[in-house]
Order: sequence, then structure tokens, then C-alpha cells
Amino acid sequence: MLQEAHPNVFATTVSHTTRERRPGEVEGQSYFYVSRDKFESLIRQHTFVEHTEFNGNLYGTSKQTVIDQTAKGSTVILDIEMEGVKQLKQELLKPNPPIRPRFVFIQPPSFEVLEERLRGRGTETESSIQKRLNQAKAELEYAQTGAHDIIITNRDLTEAFKELENFIFTTV
Repeated sequence: MLQEAHPNVFATTVSHTTRERRPGEVEGQSYFYVSRDKFESLIRQHTFVEHTEFNGNLYGTSKQTVIDQTAKGSTVILDIEMEGVKQLKQELLKPNPPIRPRFVFIQPPSFEVLEERLRGRGTETESSIQKRLNQAKAELEYAQTGAHDIIITNRDLTEAFKELENFIFTTV
């Protein structure tokens, strides 16, 4: 939504994953699909700004994709999990960190609403829903530690989006 509203300001990156490609997904647009061995090799080569494992699959954002977008003058939006936030926070402790991220956590109005939204999609198995809910619980708890610059509650999409824009464009 942010990228659509401000196409000349923001850009997203294409992540790497070990997950199987789903119907309709396109290599290099949806993800860069690689084997687990290749992904683990990329981790050892310090290719990623962040990476994590979810549901038995590895996901990561390469440094090069961030560099490519910033070279075009774009501000990069990373949609990352808690582990990615932790990794980026560790990078900030190093001298002259290559990026200076701001951390936004968008939370549901309640855990029950989140479960309702996940079930409402109709795209997840019960097992997948339970895994996502368990991950969400950990993410919500982590958000309460002060790890993010702002927490936005998504009760209403339009209002949450306005709050996000206000944070981005009026705070330094």
C-alpha cells in the first residue's frame, strides 16, 4: 500500500527462499528460489541483511537487493519477522552500519481478530494456521519489549495507513 501511494519514494526487495514455488509465483519477482544447501552457503558468505526459518523453510533478504534499490534512490521497505529485526539491531551495534533502519510493528487489534483474519483467507491448513498463530504470539510479545520505533494497531486499514505515513514523513 505504501509503495503504491508513493511509487517514487519506496521500493520492496525480492527475498530468497527454500520454499517450493506456488502456482502463479514467478522466479525473481515473487522470490529467488534456492535449495537449502545454496541458502546455507549464502548465509556463510554473509549475503543477507537478515534471514530466518519459518515452517521448515528459510527466507532472507540479500544485501545486494537493498543496495540495488537504494542506488535507484528508493527507501527500502523490508517485511521481516522478529528474527530479522534482531539481526538488523545487531548490525546497528557495529561501527558504520551499512543501513539505518526504522522499525515499525503493525499489530492486529487482538489475537482473536488475527486468528479470524487468518481463517478468513481460506488459504491455510489448520496446521499452518496454528504455526502462524504461535509465531504471531512470539512476535506480539517481542514488540512489547520496545524493539520497534512505533507500534501501529490495525483496527482500520485506512487509519493504520495514515498513522504509518505520519510516522514516516514527520519523524526523523
